[in-house]
Amino acid sequence: MYFPELYFKHALSSVLSIDSPTGFTKEAVDWLEKEISDLNFKPFKTRNGNILTRLSGKTDKNIAISSHVDTVGLVVRSINKDGSLAFTTIGSPVLATLDGSSCGVRTRKGERYNGTIRSNTSSPHVYTNAHTADRTRENMCVILDEHVQNIEDVRRLGILPGDYIFFSSESRIFRNDFIKIRFLDNKLGVAIMLSTLHAFREENIVPINNVEFIFSAWEELGFGLSSLSENVEEVLSVDMGCVGDYLTCTEKQVSICAGDTLGPMDYEMTSRLIEIAERKRLNYAVDVYPHYDSDISTARVSGRDFRGALIGPGVSASHGYERSSIAACENTFKLLCGYLLED
Repeated sequence: MYFPELYFKHALSSVLSIDSPTGFTKEAVDWLEKEISDLNFKPFKTRNGNILTRLSGKTDKNIAISSHVDTVGLVVRSINKDGSLAFTTIGSPVLATLDGSSCGVRTRKGERYNGTIRSNTSSPHVYTNAHTADRTRENMCVILDEHVQNIEDVRRLGILPGDYIFFSSESRIFRNDFIKIRFLDNKLGVAIMLSTLHAFREENIVPINNVEFIFSAWEELGFGLSSLSENVEEVLSVDMGCVGDYLTCTEKQVSICAGDTLGPMDYEMTSRLIEIAERKRLNYAVDVYPHYDSDISTARVSGRDFRGALIGPGVSASHGYERSSIAACENTFKLLCGYLLED
């Protein structure tokens, strides 16, 4: 099956342009609802904010594919005496990569104020530890681009604890095959799943089994698949592949995850994915991720009865300024389609 690269770039650029830290995903989910409808599939929203669509297959077996649209992020923890903002994290962004980044703070009334995320000791001309201070929640803050001097000045703007801080996703690059931007985890997976729906529609393809395409909204906090249907026998998560020490995956490959923090993925499903990748001559790697959770692992902890496996394009510098490639996404797309079309 051909990889619809132009549509993939459209889908990825669109979803990357929408802020969607966990707990603030409504705008991204609304966009997904419209995009799925435009592809002539029927979207369904769940009470917890997930969105899904169902494709009928040739058998009575029920399976699911999942990707998460939520990302790591920041929220206002408190207002400091000098009018700066203390923050806490959603998930685990690498805070050192955010030092000096532009950001926006959005109030519950919809007002947005610009600012900068930075170290409390940001200038080497003033602070002797400017280069060496740890970049942690306790040692960083948001400086608003507003004339504020104290707590009351900030409160008059309508900013309160719990307001979301959106940091810039910077440039997105489709050059020399590379994609470089924040939040490829896991908006790459979302775009790959949408591209699969696009290809199935364009080529009038029917999958082997009944399939739920699930776009989850709570993966970073550990309960993205809480709305999984009871009759689903298998779930394949399309998340991100890791690149780094002790791993074989590169930014050009599709990763088949054999195990994560909680232990091994389903052995038979993983073996089947490897066989499909071999048969289709895909550029792939098999790795174990000891510091990695996903919708699969958290749903298993909750006691859901299903077989689970995980694949994804290789992504370097995850939860920071991430990089992958069109090649990795194409390999992931072809492995996903192979899984959906081979019994």
